[in-house]
Amino acid sequence: MMNNKTLIATAVLSAVVAASTAFASSHREAPNIARLPTVDSTDFYLFNSYELGREDYVTLIANYIPLQDSYGGPNYFAMDPAAVYAVHIDSDGDAVEDLSFEFRFNNEIAGVKLPVGPDGVEVSVPLKHVGAIAAGDSGALNYNETYTLSVVSDAQGSGSSVTGVNGETEFVKPYAYVGQKTFGSSADYEAYANQYVYEVSIPNCSANGRVFVGQRKDPFTVNLGETFDLVNYVPVEGDSAPGAGDGGGFPGGITQSTDNDDLNDKNTNAIALEVPKSCLVGDGNGVIGAWTTASLPQARILNPNAVANKPEVNGGALVQVSRLGAPLVNELVIGIDDKDRFSSAHPSSDGQFATYVTNPTLPIILDILFRDAVNATLGTSFETIAPTNYPRTDLIAAFLTGFEGVNQQATVTPSEMLRLNTAIPATPAELQSNFGVAGNDLAGFPNGRRPGDDVVDIALRVVMGALCHDIPVNGQPTNLGFCEPADANVGTAPFTDGAPLDSSFFNTSFPYLLTPLAGSPQ
Repeated sequence: MMNNKTLIATAVLSAVVAASTAFASSHREAPNIARLPTVDSTDFYLFNSYELGREDYVTLIANYIPLQDSYGGPNYFAMDPAAVYAVHIDSDGDAVEDLSFEFRFNNEIAGVKLPVGPDGVEVSVPLKHVGAIAAGDSGALNYNETYTLSVVSDAQGSGSSVTGVNGETEFVKPYAYVGQKTFGSSADYEAYANQYVYEVSIPNCSANGRVFVGQRKDPFTVNLGETFDLVNYVPVEGDSAPGAGDGGGFPGGITQSTDNDDLNDKNTNAIALEVPKSCLVGDGNGVIGAWTTASLPQARILNPNAVANKPEVNGGALVQVSRLGAPLVNELVIGIDDKDRFSSAHPSSDGQFATYVTNPTLPIILDILFRDAVNATLGTSFETIAPTNYPRTDLIAAFLTGFEGVNQQATVTPSEMLRLNTAIPATPAELQSNFGVAGNDLAGFPNGRRPGDDVVDIALRVVMGALCHDIPVNGQPTNLGFCEPADANVGTAPFTDGAPLDSSFFNTSFPYLLTPLAGSPQ
């Protein structure tokens, strides 16, 4: 049984895995994937289900296609029918998938035509839908998107089909929320989308699971535009900090507000699975590692006379072009010349990226941008505000191995992925801390990741040296021994991007993420 000291130390350390990045999740994070938005994984969530009565399940949510404007028609955000989207599970820690869930999509144009002119000439319509759509009535759709789901039991397996309990072998992805005239209210759209939450029979699993694929409101919150404009705000909490009226906030620091969230008006596509824990843990110790990928055929030949059902010909072996485990890693940890390499890499080869972890550049960038301002504001003379404990060996443990008794697997193989201890009970939504384990909530980040875990703020505070200062362990201030306060001049500052996030932003039942924003009215 792990003690509180181990839990808290692990929580803070594991947060650094993501912290080496800080501000955004994985939207358009690498040069090549920015050219391929349909296979761009934006966020990955892995958590013990907290829906009432689902305590024996794990929820996995992989989001794709970033920065969707709700009004982005007339061709709304379909998945790539040439791609294979996958969620991989390593149950024993050898950095090789023991179980993979693979999704393949099919897009079909219904071919709706309307009679035009006195002779009633049949002419194909230019739109994906031609009338109102509702639960039980999709007859006005001119475009249908479906998918199949298979389970591969090892890295080389061919896969077995997942079927619905009502005999479905192919599942429907609901049409995007194009607007209220088409669908009615958000409640009407949700009733329509809920038709396509399927209970499924998973091969070699004694209990059924659930699956949903469809558009959702983007669950991530981030001060995106200002951040990438050389962090055009003071990233320390100001007048919204607890006790700010008594001098607790940083002078000029940012105020927490949803106005700072640049994704607040964006949607995304979610692949959501709920799987019994017993089907995931295998022969391991109950801690699972997980990551997502998207792969495309190696060759794509464009059709010079493209038609709807054959714009191209695809062939050759599948090539991984997108990968996501822990949030933020590729976006702001990995150097730009290695970002596409990371996207295509397997976790078992992650040792090649170790230098980016032991010598993270983000603190150096923040030092360049803010050291003079901090010194002027505080009347200090810091030579640097970046931590100086190099190499950051504490990050190696968090980034690549996990910690014994908490999120370390039966076999320890250095690799980057989200790790979840399935034996730690889920925390009800109303009791969750958005700071996860560091907020005395053992069921949250970095023990997996829930939608309401504010990984940005956790990451910022740790990467700037929180571990070098005393943290509360069993109520007592304790230094974990990785570094000293002198190694992190601003390690106790409440760093933040000012875009709040917590469990109240989400639903309390599968698939948890909110109804997408309507394209109309604006």
